[in-house]
Amino acid sequence: MNKFFVSLLLTMGVSGIAQATGTTVVGDAAAGQAKTAVCGACHGPDGNSMAPNFPKLAGQGDRYLLKQLHEIKDGKRQVLEMTGQLANLNDQDLADIAAYYASQKSSVGAADPALVARGEELFRGGDLQKGLPACTGCHAPDGQGNAPAGFPHVGGQHASYIEKQLTAFREGDRTNDGDTLVMRAIAAKLSNKDIKALASYIQGLH
Repeated sequence: MNKFFVSLLLTMGVSGIAQATGTTVVGDAAAGQAKTAVCGACHGPDGNSMAPNFPKLAGQGDRYLLKQLHEIKDGKRQVLEMTGQLANLNDQDLADIAAYYASQKSSVGAADPALVARGEELFRGGDLQKGLPACTGCHAPDGQGNAPAGFPHVGGQHASYIEKQLTAFREGDRTNDGDTLVMRAIAAKLSNKDIKALASYIQGLH
């Protein structure tokens, strides 16, 4: 399968993911800030978590954030640390929280120099022998993603969090990547070493 068709299939699959929430509620960032007091304990006051096991939410696209919030609340995505955290929040609350974090600036980490070459190779060029498309197709060369399309911002994210999510997709422990299994299909072709290299590269990407 050539690069064009790999990219086309990937785009179609993730587009389906991005349309999954079906909500039209408009978020208010100012209102959202007041609703994130509890969230700040793990994710930081502005969405830049200090603990590497908790994801940075600052600068993440609101469409992607809203999808994750709804799916965590509905039990479609299992996150142990989030159990019950969203139970009393309505659609407007979730939209406001997503809008607030989307309005914040994400911090950037540093990549392990020993892993940069392989991480960059995979992120920017994929691996044709394994049938892996480049991550840039959906997440952009700088890792900013595509907020309107719902493709997540990954640049600067904690390496350990990225590593955990890629492993979860590979092992089938995370399944909210749509009916086309986009991330599961990609992660299934990544070795532990490749996941570690990608995660480290992404942490320093900006």
